[in-house]
Amino acid sequence: MNPSSFLTSPKNIIAVLLLLPLFSLTQETPASTELYRPQFHFTPHKGWMNDPNGMVYFNGKYHLFFQHNPDSTVWGPMHWGHAVSRDLVHWEELPIALYPDSLGTIFSGSAVIDSANTAGFGKNAMVAIYTNHNATLEKTGSDKFQNQSIAYSPDEGSSWIKYKKNPVLLNPGIRDFRDPKVFWYRPGKKWILTLATLDHITFYSSPDLKHWTEESRFGKNLGAHGGVWECPDLFALDDHGHPVWVLIVNLNPGGPNGGSATQYFTGSFDGHSFTPDDARIKWLDYGPDEYAGITWSGTGDRKIFLGWMSNWQYANRVPTQNWRSAMTLPRDLSIKKINDQYRIASLPVKEFSKTLHPVQQLSNRIVKNDLDLKSVTEGTFQLDLEGLSRTDFTIELSNTEGNKLAIGFDKKANRYFIDRTHSGSTDFSEVFAGKHVAPRLSSSQFINLKMIVDVASVELFADNGLTVMTSIFFPKQPFTNIRVKPANPLRIKELKLSKIHLPK
Repeated sequence: MNPSSFLTSPKNIIAVLLLLPLFSLTQETPASTELYRPQFHFTPHKGWMNDPNGMVYFNGKYHLFFQHNPDSTVWGPMHWGHAVSRDLVHWEELPIALYPDSLGTIFSGSAVIDSANTAGFGKNAMVAIYTNHNATLEKTGSDKFQNQSIAYSPDEGSSWIKYKKNPVLLNPGIRDFRDPKVFWYRPGKKWILTLATLDHITFYSSPDLKHWTEESRFGKNLGAHGGVWECPDLFALDDHGHPVWVLIVNLNPGGPNGGSATQYFTGSFDGHSFTPDDARIKWLDYGPDEYAGITWSGTGDRKIFLGWMSNWQYANRVPTQNWRSAMTLPRDLSIKKINDQYRIASLPVKEFSKTLHPVQQLSNRIVKNDLDLKSVTEGTFQLDLEGLSRTDFTIELSNTEGNKLAIGFDKKANRYFIDRTHSGSTDFSEVFAGKHVAPRLSSSQFINLKMIVDVASVELFADNGLTVMTSIFFPKQPFTNIRVKPANPLRIKELKLSKIHLPK
């Protein structure tokens, strides 16, 4: 049949149009087999994703909303995507929660459970507060194109109703006026909103989530200021019965290894203002690929952190096909005092341990030459090393294509490193390839490492989470070979290599 004559028939054209959706579905690659698709990190089924938003725990479910462009794999008109989990390991992606409206697209924000019905939307209503970004207004030259709005769900996030009197917090004339993070401050019986305002933080309070009063400002002359401040979070961690307040501020650019990163401050909060106890710059994750991280609300004293696993230097160009970006593993946060300075320690949530299936264990070894571990055919594993002597070493991941990823410790510099120079595809960005470093904060004589590798990422937790690094990579084939390469004899007290399998 002549294709041109076939397509001149109106009936045939209609038939082709009807069949196109079916063809698209049958030709789509299953998510689990896509090149670079993570096996145990959350990714959207399709489209673009960046910041985690609206994270709230209620009735046994962890809700994750996220910045989402469902129609493209690059950043675009922002929606709030939605996923839920009962164990922080298995995620179910749900229909989009919030769509753009006449006030603008839906930028980052947070969600809470209004158990006392302060807003009048009903007892235990789920209330989201987010930034409306009005691109049309921005093009006029106005600085007031970002404002804060709210929406509520009477059915635990299944459906959403936007407040008729939005926005609830108007922009006073600050170009970057966004990313509200809200919590209930029990001593003052009021909601506290932490907002990123250009290059500092502004705190607001409200009795009902609708009417907001400015309380104080923080950070104009403190912390790292290489770029705009974004996605803040304020919460308390327990230090032996003493609350230590933590203020997270995400920064882009200006991170310790270039581009996007998460800094934090420790101190006190009195319901009005945050007072730091230390002016030094601290980073929650020193790797190049953790950003916009915040914590879940509704989890009580347990603080669970999640970040976006990418970097704005190259996020729109990474070589994935149907989707772009993943989230980090959820992480439990705790506070430690190191040399009279408070530091946050981060470790994978305890629920993740249920996915581990040990395949190799060693005890009390002195490694003088290279040590080859069992190959992991899936390219996903966790490697735990305890009681390492403080000497130079490298853990090399490789594949049959000659791609390599090097992770290790430099004794002279007293720092950890991840080198992805030869890790696979790097030519999509002039800054992607390279060696990234992080200081060792622990003063212990021995080193402990926990290394979690997915198909296209590694998360390194050193010294019980005092130093953390996250890095993505794009090898031609998964890294299945693991080799420990010491520069000098390396003492290993305990080594455990585990496959990662998600039980149904």
